[in-house]
Amino acid sequence: MEPDREDAGRNPSTRDTDWERIAPGVIRRRLPQWDATVGAVGGTEEVLVIDTGSSLREGARIRADVRARLGAPVTRVALTHPHFDHVFGTAVFSGAQVYGAVGVAELLGRQAESLRDEAVAHGLLEDEAAEAADILVPPHHPVCGELTLPLGGREAVLANLGPAHSGHDLAVLVPGSPDVVFCGDLVEESGEPQAGPDAHPARWPEALERLLTLGGEDAVYVPGHGALVDAAFVRAQREALVRRFAS
Repeated sequence: MEPDREDAGRNPSTRDTDWERIAPGVIRRRLPQWDATVGAVGGTEEVLVIDTGSSLREGARIRADVRARLGAPVTRVALTHPHFDHVFGTAVFSGAQVYGAVGVAELLGRQAESLRDEAVAHGLLEDEAAEAADILVPPHHPVCGELTLPLGGREAVLANLGPAHSGHDLAVLVPGSPDVVFCGDLVEESGEPQAGPDAHPARWPEALERLLTLGGEDAVYVPGHGALVDAAFVRAQREALVRRFAS
């Protein structure tokens, strides 16, 4: 996440709304302040949370909300990419198995302090940033290619699509009616996609092509920041990125 992220085009009342039902057993929330998306998928035996917020306090709220809405504790966590606003709440999900793209665990181990500093620079309170960084939980399960998680009566497919927005981008497909794809920050609706120092602009359009192949034309795509979008939006953002990063 970049310090100069713009709020233009965002509706503050939308950013602070409660959980949104996308499909049966599939919910998401746009968190306040940075408008980052978190999601949850409930099966008969397992609950998967997608991203964990920007602090332990935010993560605890997510955990409680998901339990109340889906009726079971969170057993699995998928991290779409290793930026503080998507990973700093992970430690509150005690006992959950954590998944991330190959390389995320090593990166979080090396860069906890720099993530803390980045979070503070973006406006997170110093004590909250330090607390989250001190007990930052790296993924237990590295994902290379695709990995299907059975959740009881349904499944989720984790797909390693990076590097693109970051060095380690993971998308989550939830097959159903409709199919739902959690994109992380590969797709952003509420502002121009952010390309920080760990971005790989030349490979980003290709990652979006793979994302469209994963979800297909009729899927609902859930951006890392912003409102739900369709395949046409993802395709248009791919073309915009090609133009933006053309040499």
